[in-house]
Amino acid sequence: MGKIIAIANQKGGVGKTTTSVNLAAGLGALEKKVLLIDADPQANATSGLGIDVDQIDKGTYQLLEHELSADNVILETNSPNVKIIPAHIDLVATEIELVDKEEREFMLKTALNKVKKEYDFIIIDCAPSLGLLTLNALTASDSVIIPIQCEYFALEGLGKLLNTVKSVQKLYNKSLDIEGMLLTMFDSRLRLSNQVVEEVRKHFTEMVFETIIQRNVKLSEAPSFGESIISYDLSSKGAENYLKLAQEIIDKQ
Repeated sequence: MGKIIAIANQKGGVGKTTTSVNLAAGLGALEKKVLLIDADPQANATSGLGIDVDQIDKGTYQLLEHELSADNVILETNSPNVKIIPAHIDLVATEIELVDKEEREFMLKTALNKVKKEYDFIIIDCAPSLGLLTLNALTASDSVIIPIQCEYFALEGLGKLLNTVKSVQKLYNKSLDIEGMLLTMFDSRLRLSNQVVEEVRKHFTEMVFETIIQRNVKLSEAPSFGESIISYDLSSKGAENYLKLAQEIIDKQ
């Protein structure tokens, strides 16, 4: 039975999509069967794995609206053992269109029930908001990874996100767990980066992943080539970090 992990933080630019794409690729490289779901209307995870977003006519939108089953919207990617349910700008409309539907928070969970057992891991790249799309992702998930960038406002908004997780646990998904907090964009030369790591580890101890994602030029370049860091440059620091994270997650199961 596949484990569903949402990558969520309502702040933009913290490394959600980078983590979703490269964690999926890392798990795939370690011979796990992975399904990546792009639940962000910006569709960066989709283009980040080499899929032309303009050619997409079915994906997460149709899945959430229950117009098509998961089997009909899954695409192959150029990453070994990784498949994707792509996103398109249409997804913006889902927030509005689902509002008056019954069981609207459970649309994704229901849709994934049929394919869950075919994968070892299902990774959901969430939108940078705490709206209905993210709520669907958290309701469908077994756990959530929270990326935190090693910068000045790192902990800003974190309380709000943790409260949302608590509400989801109470109302929709009692078994939702925090898989871990992931420190991203770490630059060992900066005192601030080291201070953020110290502070997050002090406050959240066991909840913080051992692996830290370092700032890495190759990691920034890879999406423009439609590749994960694993296939773009396996010898890079970014690939090493994400393979380590994938192994850490596998070891925790």
